[in-house]
Amino acid sequence: MSEVACPDQTPSFEKTWGSSTSSGYCSDEDSGSDLEQYFTARTSFFPKPKTDKVEKKDEVTENKKPELSLSEIQQKIKQYNAQINSNLFMSLNKDGTYTGFIKVHLKLVRPVSVPPPRKGTASQGSTKGKKAASIKRRTSFYLPKDTSKHLHISSQTRAKDVIQALLKKFTVIDNPAKFALFERSERHEQVYLRKLSDDECPLYLRLCAGPNEKVLSLVLKENETGEVNWDAFSMPELQNFLRILKREEEEHVKQIIQRYTLARERIQEALVGSNPG
Repeated sequence: MSEVACPDQTPSFEKTWGSSTSSGYCSDEDSGSDLEQYFTARTSFFPKPKTDKVEKKDEVTENKKPELSLSEIQQKIKQYNAQINSNLFMSLNKDGTYTGFIKVHLKLVRPVSVPPPRKGTASQGSTKGKKAASIKRRTSFYLPKDTSKHLHISSQTRAKDVIQALLKKFTVIDNPAKFALFERSERHEQVYLRKLSDDECPLYLRLCAGPNEKVLSLVLKENETGEVNWDAFSMPELQNFLRILKREEEEHVKQIIQRYTLARERIQEALVGSNPG
């Protein structure tokens, strides 16, 4: 597996995630020795309606782009570098491989788990006594909207390598199999998503498409394989999901009542207007 390098080596939650992670519901519950903190920010269990573009259902298709010759790669790299307005260039190596940067947008609906924040120094005896509890402790966050990250990779870096690098960058301890990398493109006022196979090379896709993100952008999403396995979540997480569902249900009911009330008023107005007496 080729090495995946990142432009900046030290992940910063404050810098990358912003302050919105502290704006939601917070549950800090202690069940025996398993203490979990759970923070929520903007989220929804239901997809939001699109107003300007129609997003097509995620598709799993084969990558049908033809292989490029060395001269074609040289030409495309030259064209690519001429179109960008930053120093995120692609470079061709002597062995025919090439390196460059990709930008990945993180569009995650569910929370991600990270190691718990380190506490201040404690006495050695106290540390020993709490060792078991600290092992089970974890913190979960909802990533804010519009989170993205640049990665420096090679033409041999596969999609699954990119997923692992992103999780490492954000210190996420969830199973990489829970996530998938998608190719997003916009055509004729519609948005298309295609799920990349584990062995596809994102930098090759970036090179073929050019730097325009409307032509192609890369998105990290949950790997939807069917029904949600609720048994995989902890008690605080499940309780928090119930609170979110309740809030969303109340909001949806309110919107439906308002919609039907408005329709009823307009019909009644029309009846009054059409009554000659």
